[in-house]
Amino acid sequence: REWTMKTSIVLLLCISVFPGFSQGRVVREDETGFAECNVFFPGQVPPEGFTEPFHVKICQQYNKEPRFATLYSTKDKIPLYSAFKFTKPARSEEESWLVEPQIDDPENDLHEMVHEANIGGTVANLGSNQALTSDYVGSGYERGLLNPSLLNEEDFQVATYTLTNAVPLSPALSKSWHRDLGKVVEQALTPHCSKMDHLYLLAGAIPSSVQVKGKVSVPESLWLAACCDTPEGWSLGLVKKISDENSLADLTVRELEKQLLPGVHLFKGHCGEDKQSQEKREAVLQAVSQIRSGEQVGASNNQETKESGWVRRVAGIIATPFIKLLELLIYIFVELVKLVFYFLWLVVKRIVGTILDGVYSLWNGMVSYLKAVSMVLISIPYDVGRVIINIFLGFLQIVQDVVSLTYRILSIPVGFVLHLAAFPYHSICAIPSVLKDMATGIGGTFSLVIDATAAVLHGFCYLAGHIVKRFVPKGSSDD
Repeated sequence: REWTMKTSIVLLLCISVFPGFSQGRVVREDETGFAECNVFFPGQVPPEGFTEPFHVKICQQYNKEPRFATLYSTKDKIPLYSAFKFTKPARSEEESWLVEPQIDDPENDLHEMVHEANIGGTVANLGSNQALTSDYVGSGYERGLLNPSLLNEEDFQVATYTLTNAVPLSPALSKSWHRDLGKVVEQALTPHCSKMDHLYLLAGAIPSSVQVKGKVSVPESLWLAACCDTPEGWSLGLVKKISDENSLADLTVRELEKQLLPGVHLFKGHCGEDKQSQEKREAVLQAVSQIRSGEQVGASNNQETKESGWVRRVAGIIATPFIKLLELLIYIFVELVKLVFYFLWLVVKRIVGTILDGVYSLWNGMVSYLKAVSMVLISIPYDVGRVIINIFLGFLQIVQDVVSLTYRILSIPVGFVLHLAAFPYHSICAIPSVLKDMATGIGGTFSLVIDATAAVLHGFCYLAGHIVKRFVPKGSSDD
């Protein structure tokens, strides 16, 4: 049980990591039919007569390629039919159920079918127009596929596990429906259609008033319509009543259409029903009859088995405690093994971590040592050159100091002798200059006295003349 849960978690992670794992597209009203999924209908013409506003067309895709088409009822929360082609039987895969976000939220950016656990709060009104996994939990019903996974190869199988391809069925009815459908398609239909890719299948459900949790409609009956669209073609209808899991009635497509909505036409031109090969159709009906009779024999055997069922139930009641004890012991053993492996993992992790730490420390020490040695080796030529230059500069400084000292010592007597020798010259040569200056000074003094005397006399003469002009009469001025 724990392993199954872990497997489911791994699958969910795969779906979340690879968003293209399974995809679908809700077809807009302005598009013709089911868009790319029209290839699953004869002449690429979908059934007519399903015109209610709550009928939603879905082109189910996988890896961006159409796989089958579904007409979904947002009122009943179940698909009305799924159209597909038989590819080849494949082994059963782990179920991984998906939902279609755009049915509840058409404006959502999610254009792919995703697991509802990965949607979170990104889709508005999730579950208002479609069924969810929670609607089936504890209801006693299984999610029965209209397009069974067992009729699809592995590349198609994952796309069938969508809640838009599932209807509520009891476990026994779901098993019976898929078994009957697989046998009819593989043993009765495909052997009598010359071109298998021209065998078109419609698997549908008729909703009833019974609802699961007041939301999802339980089908009143299940049906299958087949069309072999070849020159020697044929068509066939099958119906299984929900009330009888062993029932499987064959009828014509026209008779099947009468049990559906008024005005419904499943195949274009009723799949050429008027020109069908009666021989082929009889062969198909005979094969279906053989399958049905085999199921009835199985049913009688089941009746005989029921008579001894109480013995198995009593044995089961007695064996249940021992089985539970065995399951508990197995669980404890598995947990102990897990604990031992976890402990060993921790020990190995600690040892490996210690070794790695030691290697890392040793590496760092070696790198630091080599770096220090490299720096020392690089600095030796630099230090030697600097010492040589300092020695040379020191020698030059000593020579400069010796020369300067010698110059200063020798400059004292030489200057004294030169100044002493120049004294007579400077003294004798200064006498004429001094005499000249003395003569100039004496001459200037006499000249100044003469100039002063002349100026005084001139002043007296000017004063006397001015007085005479003032007091002497003008008439005798000539005299």
